[in-house]
Amino acid sequence: MAEDPIYTLAVHAGGDPDMYQGSIAVPVYQSAVFAFPDAEQGAAINEGTLPGYSYGRKGNPTQAALEKALSELEGGEAALALSSGMAAINVTLMTLLEPGDHIIAARCLYSTTDSLLHEILVPFGIQTARVDATDPDNLCSALTDKTRLLFIETPANPTLELIDIRAIVQFAHAHNLKVVIDNTFATPFNQRPLDCGADVVIHSASKYLGGHGDVIAGVVVSTDELITQMRWHTNTNLGGVIAPGTAWLVLRGIRTLALRMERHNANALAVAEYLEGHPKIKQVHYPGLPSHPQYELAQRQMNGYGGMLAFDVGGVDEGRRLVDHLKLCTLAVSLGNVETLIQHSASMTHAAIPRDRRLAQGISDGLIRMSVGIERAADIISDLEQGLAQL
Repeated sequence: MAEDPIYTLAVHAGGDPDMYQGSIAVPVYQSAVFAFPDAEQGAAINEGTLPGYSYGRKGNPTQAALEKALSELEGGEAALALSSGMAAINVTLMTLLEPGDHIIAARCLYSTTDSLLHEILVPFGIQTARVDATDPDNLCSALTDKTRLLFIETPANPTLELIDIRAIVQFAHAHNLKVVIDNTFATPFNQRPLDCGADVVIHSASKYLGGHGDVIAGVVVSTDELITQMRWHTNTNLGGVIAPGTAWLVLRGIRTLALRMERHNANALAVAEYLEGHPKIKQVHYPGLPSHPQYELAQRQMNGYGGMLAFDVGGVDEGRRLVDHLKLCTLAVSLGNVETLIQHSASMTHAAIPRDRRLAQGISDGLIRMSVGIERAADIISDLEQGLAQL
């Protein structure tokens, strides 16, 4: 792991002191507007046919540095940084889809993505079929002549299901479909979907990329052609622009991404192994455990297993009781912080999803989602020990 080039790349990606008067740290360009050298060049810059900056909604040098860093880390041609992970998903879907189109999505998704697909897009004539994409053969039954893309998370939020990216891509490209993958849980440290043939990678940069729970941001990585379309058409009209200071904070977070993820990975595996041996735990979901249904896939597809895990304590009451008695682990939504965060999915992030749909996604009443931080692993385990003693 220590020889992985991402350790060096994360420190330097997107930076170039020659562009910033020798500044090693990329400056924050806190400006909404930029002056033009003359009218002719101003018109070209404003339309995107000449490099440069005109108005903050269309781009900013700090934003551009972050985009360059993410395209390098994910192995893409270009990237677009946005105001949130949901803005990144919306811009992607609004660029790739038209009224009447159809999406195939994995059965388990982030709850707000779930709501977007089943509530927001439907009045615009865009329908979604949900399938168990852990078996690529299931995709055939959902395919229609209106299907345009596949949308998946791997590992999935919050069940940690894995999907074979290469198999999904093979199916999709044979049917002229785009593959969009939310890589937030894995990060480019653990997985690079574009290397497996995916067309678009999305991140909630609020999570591991920022790493400190102090930003809301998103990013899309893809081809130059698609990112150009997103930047100069879709996002110019939707307006999900990232603030310069936010872009700077995400870029700073990326500098320590490799070191943080190394610790997140190690701690999560230690916690998962502890939980799997605990008599009050019904099931543990973590790709690094041999008991995980897609353990072999994780070994092929991922460089590390990530800092996220889930475990089942039996029911809603048990789930609430556990999180209420923890002291070190912080009861909160979100993930990817340096501190350990924990939540009871049925009563928090997925409370708005009807129970039958939630259960169909594998999110049981007692499912606990845990974002394992970079504290000492023994301290995290000790806190879980005293919390579980209350059940």
